[in-house]
Amino acid sequence: MRFPAAIRSARRAPLLQVLKSAAATIAAWLIAGWLIPGPLPVFAAIAALLVVQPSVNQSLSKALERSAGVILGVVIAVLLSLLLGAQSWVVLAAVVVAMLVAWSLRASTGTGNQVAISAVLVLALGSSNPDYALDRILETLIGAAIGFVVNVAIVPPVLSAPARRDIGMLGRELAASLDRLADALPTTRTGAQLQELMLEARLLRPMKDAAEASLTAATESLSLNPRRGRHRDDVDELQAVFERLSPVVTQVIGMTRAYIDHYDGSLATDPTVRAIAEQLHRAGHDVRLAVREAAQEPDARTAPIPALTTPLVVRPPASDHWILVGSLMEDLRRIHGELRDET
Repeated sequence: MRFPAAIRSARRAPLLQVLKSAAATIAAWLIAGWLIPGPLPVFAAIAALLVVQPSVNQSLSKALERSAGVILGVVIAVLLSLLLGAQSWVVLAAVVVAMLVAWSLRASTGTGNQVAISAVLVLALGSSNPDYALDRILETLIGAAIGFVVNVAIVPPVLSAPARRDIGMLGRELAASLDRLADALPTTRTGAQLQELMLEARLLRPMKDAAEASLTAATESLSLNPRRGRHRDDVDELQAVFERLSPVVTQVIGMTRAYIDHYDGSLATDPTVRAIAEQLHRAGHDVRLAVREAAQEPDARTAPIPALTTPLVVRPPASDHWILVGSLMEDLRRIHGELRDET
């Protein structure tokens, strides 16, 4: 792994999200400092910064995680300070005890880390008497609440755009894979070309996983979101398109594998194989059509009417390619059913 890759992200966070995090942190600092005079409101600022997440649902989860971790960490710090005194080594003991307590409670990784961090901060930044500890808990709750309110009130995020992008990329690559296989069937291919065809088909799997993850994030972003009514139909449409494309990915990879396993030079002259190639081009057209409707992106190569109108019907093959032809025909039938909503 290159060093920059460990500290840099492939994509920037939205600028609005950065501004919302800054606004929540400043507001939490000012409000908590006004309500709870005393030490600087570090706990409130940290809580607000962490709670502003890419979705309202994640913000609520982070607020609960942060609050529970701080409460437990502060309680551990106070108890250890009362029992062992204000020695420097008590800070190290607090880390160990906090992590063990979080482990015993089966806390999430984030909550467990928060317990230890809170215990250390309480012991390192100030007195650990009960009044100080209670103020830090209240301060954290104030910061978490402000972060959640800011994320809900200022353009609560809906993650449908990344899902639309990833599903569009999957659809376009799936259509390209169908066209590549269709072009390969009526021609002779070298071993290197066959392997390249297989590698390109296998790339569909990680693209499918990325699209599914983005779609899951988009669905979760609607939870507790006041804007969900305006975006629910968009996300449902993307879900429907993905459910149509997902099985086709499996079929295309399987067809490519079958073609390579049963390849011989005489395939190019088989009329049934040529008919299947034409149907694959039609399937590629319909995949682009489905993606164009969901991604709302025009594609000059795609006419606005489906190309797969009826399944291909052939006579029982008389050649030595009947195993491959039967396999391709069955996969093609399934693709036809998915793209024409006949499953």
